[in-house]
Amino acid sequence: MKNEGLWKEYIKNTSLSVFGMIGISLYILADTFFVAKGLGANGLAALNLAIPVYNFIHGSGLMLGLGGATKYTIFKSQKNAKNADIIFTNTMYLAFIFSVIFVLTGLFLSETLASTLGADQAVFAMTSTYIKVLLLFAPAFLLNDILLCFVRNDKNPSLSMFAMIGGSLSNIILDYIFIFPCKMGIFGAVFATGLAPIISVLIMAPHWTLKKKGFHFIKTSLLPQMVKINLSLGFPSLFEQLSSAIVIITFNAVILHLRGNVGVAAYGVVANLSLVVTAVYTGIAQGIQPMVSRSYGCGKIRTGRRVLHYAMASMLIVSCVLYLAICLFAGPIAGVFNSENNLQLQQIAAVGLRLYFTAIVFAGFNIIISMFLISTEKPFPAHIISLFRGLLVIVPVTLLLSALWGMTGVWLSFPITELFVAVLGGALYFRYKK
Repeated sequence: MKNEGLWKEYIKNTSLSVFGMIGISLYILADTFFVAKGLGANGLAALNLAIPVYNFIHGSGLMLGLGGATKYTIFKSQKNAKNADIIFTNTMYLAFIFSVIFVLTGLFLSETLASTLGADQAVFAMTSTYIKVLLLFAPAFLLNDILLCFVRNDKNPSLSMFAMIGGSLSNIILDYIFIFPCKMGIFGAVFATGLAPIISVLIMAPHWTLKKKGFHFIKTSLLPQMVKINLSLGFPSLFEQLSSAIVIITFNAVILHLRGNVGVAAYGVVANLSLVVTAVYTGIAQGIQPMVSRSYGCGKIRTGRRVLHYAMASMLIVSCVLYLAICLFAGPIAGVFNSENNLQLQQIAAVGLRLYFTAIVFAGFNIIISMFLISTEKPFPAHIISLFRGLLVIVPVTLLLSALWGMTGVWLSFPITELFVAVLGGALYFRYKK
């Protein structure tokens, strides 16, 4: 009966988290669809060049939110309400500091970023606009990510899910209104994306405005030890998003050289679908985080490991279903984002989908094992996994394989990297398990 109750809690937490994370990933996927329909291949290329900025903002929000909420849950399980409130307050202080940096960057450096990310004359204006508006809305993205994590860890995963899905649906509706009836172009797409987290925060208002909630602002300064805990536990989540950004930047640079803007637009289809697929695994990982942290805080190590086994089994089943669907429907998926019926874009994207997503089972393993390590206050091996995924392997492998096999090498570099890191992650897990 005890295991049955644990399984039911696992199903509830992870299903709500997965649906919510898919909702968040649809922010960018909706932009991709409507930009492709309204602005064609150049608009799609501009959007793909700007996505790394979104990854960095969202990653910063997850770093602060998950880092703070993980320690919050451990404090609560140990009946330490004061420190639980201190970690929440310090998390919000950090969010303010990050917000100021992002907004100033948007005001003064958006054009520099667009140029650095590879935007040429044909797509520079659209890329710069998208980056600037994203950065100006960064405070809303950060606040939303933090509240989603704390509300979920405060035993209200259903409200967290509804907030994520509500924000995503509003983004889809506003995308259509701003791009087509209002004819606002790329600005309309990013403006809709920026409004979505504000709507999500408002949906969570019934929880975060209640006095009986588990987390509260208290009078405290920015404490170095709390900052260290927050950033240490949350950094792998940031680096996970940064790894996606680095993959996109590297792939964009290589593909621009190999196939030009059409190739980048085709990769945009693959990269944006990858956001949704990765969101499924991130949802599973975030779903188990409160359960594992609570078990760890109470000294119930075996219970936490059982939850990990549930997550890995779910990941394997989901991976098989997703990859089969992608293989069968690669052509139609590429066609949805190919409004100009560009045959070259269609061919590149369809081949890329089938090769690139051979990585999903390894990526799922890496995301989940990293979150488990964070949830049990073992950030160092999680840092190693994130570092190898996002920088030390993917960049040299992409450059080497693209030189050897062109676009085929580009697509295969991602699964080869994730496979290598999965082997490393498994070794780290068994070492620290002892």
